[in-house]
Amino acid sequence: MRRSRLVAVLAAGGLAVAGCSAPGPAEVTFYGDGHTIRVGPIGNCDLSTGVCSANPGAAGTLKVRPGLPVVVSVPKEIAEGPWKVTVQSVDGKGQPQPLKEDIITNGDQYAYTATPPSKDDQIVVVEIAQATVISRTGDPNDAEPITSALWSLQVQPA
Repeated sequence: MRRSRLVAVLAAGGLAVAGCSAPGPAEVTFYGDGHTIRVGPIGNCDLSTGVCSANPGAAGTLKVRPGLPVVVSVPKEIAEGPWKVTVQSVDGKGQPQPLKEDIITNGDQYAYTATPPSKDDQIVVVEIAQATVISRTGDPNDAEPITSALWSLQVQPA
């Protein structure tokens, strides 16, 4: 499944960048259709030690009606760095729609609204990936983002 692949990438990326500072296990808040849930990361890497942990049970679940958005709120430690939102939706017949991915890099965006492509579509997954930018050589020109934490919301039709 997609989530297990991302956790594996998380673990591999974290092991390759030992020596960098680590993010804390922040919580992300998801809101949809009148309901709110706060979730911890399903995967988190301490980049200073290279130790990664997976906690698939941390994924949140919300019931949201088709056509309605899901709002994501992230804490300061995520908002100040680059982060990515990935949204998976299905159409009214249950067919997967193209993934929507947005990368947030402005350093002061604390919220994101995930909207389904049309009023009949249902959001089924919203994931937040926190990135840490590192350079393996110390040269800023070869710096690259590495996923250091991942949060997941599974959406069920209401």
